[in-house]
Amino acid sequence: MKKIIGAAIGSCVHVAGLHHFLRLAEMEGYRTITFGPAVPVKRLVRLIRDEKPDITALSYRLTPETAAELFADLGSEMKKEGLGKTRMIFGGTAPVAERAVKSGLFEKVFNGTESVESIRQYLRGTSIRAAKGSLSDTLIGRIEQKYPYPLLRHHFGRPEMEETIEGVIKISEAGVLDVLSIGPDQNAQEHFFHPEDMDPTQNGAGGVPLRKPEDLEAIFNSTRCGNYPLVRCYAGTRDLMKWAEMSVRTIDNAWGAIPLCWYNVIDGRSKRPLEEAIRENQEVMHWYALKGIPVEVNESHQWSLRDAHDSLAVAMAYLAAYNAKQTGVRHYVSQYMFNNPPGTSAEMDIAKMLAKDEMIRELDDNSFTVFRQVRAGLAHLSADPSIAKGQLAASAVISMALKPHILHVVGFTEGDHAICPHELIQSCNIIHGVLHNTLYGLPDMTGNTIVRERKEELKNEARILLEELRRRGKDKSDDPWSDAAVIAEAIKTGLFDTPHFQGNPHLCGTITTNLIDGAWYAIDRNTGRRIIEEERIKKLNGI
Repeated sequence: MKKIIGAAIGSCVHVAGLHHFLRLAEMEGYRTITFGPAVPVKRLVRLIRDEKPDITALSYRLTPETAAELFADLGSEMKKEGLGKTRMIFGGTAPVAERAVKSGLFEKVFNGTESVESIRQYLRGTSIRAAKGSLSDTLIGRIEQKYPYPLLRHHFGRPEMEETIEGVIKISEAGVLDVLSIGPDQNAQEHFFHPEDMDPTQNGAGGVPLRKPEDLEAIFNSTRCGNYPLVRCYAGTRDLMKWAEMSVRTIDNAWGAIPLCWYNVIDGRSKRPLEEAIRENQEVMHWYALKGIPVEVNESHQWSLRDAHDSLAVAMAYLAAYNAKQTGVRHYVSQYMFNNPPGTSAEMDIAKMLAKDEMIRELDDNSFTVFRQVRAGLAHLSADPSIAKGQLAASAVISMALKPHILHVVGFTEGDHAICPHELIQSCNIIHGVLHNTLYGLPDMTGNTIVRERKEELKNEARILLEELRRRGKDKSDDPWSDAAVIAEAIKTGLFDTPHFQGNPHLCGTITTNLIDGAWYAIDRNTGRRIIEEERIKKLNGI
């Protein structure tokens, strides 16, 4: 076991930062010894000689001028004792850290601005601004390297290709995220393989105007610097199989994100009929599975974005994961979007996400592993950046209750405009600050009585919905939960329904939902009374 000794040198009595560093080192497998505050240079050199540490960690937080003199003395004494090759690191205020760098004594200098993750990477013998190959180039490999520190993911796509490429280079060099998600404009998402259908007035609307595979390759190549982030891309809303094949070929897509029921006439993002779309979505999941590529089914939050009641969101989260497993997916990324629908309270959010997670993890076995991804809800972010920064940080704290493997950062500008590189970097650093304060020792928010009771209520209600889906399809299919026709029929007849479906000729849209005490329920439109799933199903069945 490698050994680190630590001390505050000279007359400095400030050792809190040193102790925090040594505690982190212990968590990374080092044996540590601290010699406390105000250790004179000559004593320090004797300790290094006698203890023979692998690394000596020093701190000093007083005046830079005095620090410079201490460093000069230390260098002289180390040379006298023949200890010139001793590995030493330093931590202190930014002005003192500058003098430490100039002294040439230290292989690593920390000035207090570093993230916990960058310190962990140093202790592991890598760097947050990693050379090529030091961090895994696969999602699962990078999670294994960094957990419990979650991978940070952010989407990015400016209205011009050149601007996007320049931004990606800045982001990669900053080393603040692990996964860059390319956000194509809507023309690309729907009409990439049918350029004749594109609306030129919509070029760059909502993302980068990808028009040929080489555009994706250029963006990927621009990430080959800094910490070499993994790259992924939104699925197209049409020709999903072609999108999957192209994204794996051009950007080594870190994981596929496929809906189960969406991107068709249900949401207007393509003209695909509902049943046909579900079947095609399942085929793309299977294609990714055959390639051994992780899959995310971004399903449940699509319902909540349309004011679906919470028990339906939980049922759809399970159904999405179930379908992924049935198509052969081995590694499943389960996304939990907080703050959605608007007004959801922190307690009810945690309860809903725990209900989803516990049900999904019932599917976990040797052939199916679940990884948790959390994110803030876009719609809840204020257009005022100072307010949005607080909302971003608060949402991240709450979402840490799920101990996520991936934290999908939603930039603080998204309530006002598509994010620019410097704003993305700032948003990620806000999250690094949250993680610095909360990753180790955050109070358990899952044990709250209200949270536990709501979680169990949602699981029970979701199971009633799923059992009704099975009952309706048992004479039509060997596996109703993965049968596209059965699922499509459940949507068309209102078993799976939201108020936003009203007026859509392909859907039902008769349900009414409302926010009550921080949670979303199906309600009686006339009285406002909550309706449980058993009662709602009986009404749908004419009982």
